[in-house]
Amino acid sequence: MTLTQSVVLAVIEGLTEFLPVSSTGHMILASAVMKIQDNEFVKTFEIAIQLGAILSIVLIYARQFLKGINLHLKLLMAFLPTGLVGFLAHGIIKTYLFNPIVVAVSLIVGGVVLILIDRHVTSKDSATPTLELISYKNAFFIGLIQCVAMIPGVSRAAATIIGGIFNGLDKKQATEFSFLLAVPTMCAATGYDLLKTPLAFSSVELKLLLLGSAIAFAVAGITVLVFRKLVERYGFKHFGWYRIAVGVVFLLTMTM
Repeated sequence: MTLTQSVVLAVIEGLTEFLPVSSTGHMILASAVMKIQDNEFVKTFEIAIQLGAILSIVLIYARQFLKGINLHLKLLMAFLPTGLVGFLAHGIIKTYLFNPIVVAVSLIVGGVVLILIDRHVTSKDSATPTLELISYKNAFFIGLIQCVAMIPGVSRAAATIIGGIFNGLDKKQATEFSFLLAVPTMCAATGYDLLKTPLAFSSVELKLLLLGSAIAFAVAGITVLVFRKLVERYGFKHFGWYRIAVGVVFLLTMTM
């Protein structure tokens, strides 16, 4: 992996990890376009930049995480379905679904869903005063819907936002719950991948890991702050159209 490739992937990770556009999908498509060879270092690099992105959420939402155990228990309840399904199906998903065709189709289908739910959520009021008061049942069902995001291109953020909206949250709350749920979900996923990946790299590769993590951290933090404002003002439909455009362009490119 070259310096340019590592910077591009880190920026893509930071921009897309917490948006409803699928960071995994974009990483797979970008790697295919740049013809990046899939090896142990590349796998570790992708894990490292995800951890960098996670740290930005921990920093931005530090107050919420420090409020008390109630929110943590709700997040744990939402994480349980994903953790169980991910542990059981991790190998199958990695082997059979991580390819550009699956990503492109998932982007298009997910884009259509986002456009459709945007109309539903525009005038929707929250049934939950604060995220701490979300019921365990609703938290569990949000986590259950998050399991669909294990299909590359679906987007963890999109799945949890949609799950939040259909479980009593307004668009702002659904977005913030998605951010918060990303921490245990991504820590578990990246930690599991890290345990299965050898960690013997050259000094140059270690520098790329540190640089990529720092870039992902900075870009993700800025993206989250901007995304919150965009959602409140414009909703989700523009992200839906973007997903459809990217999916169609990539399908056309692969068939030419």
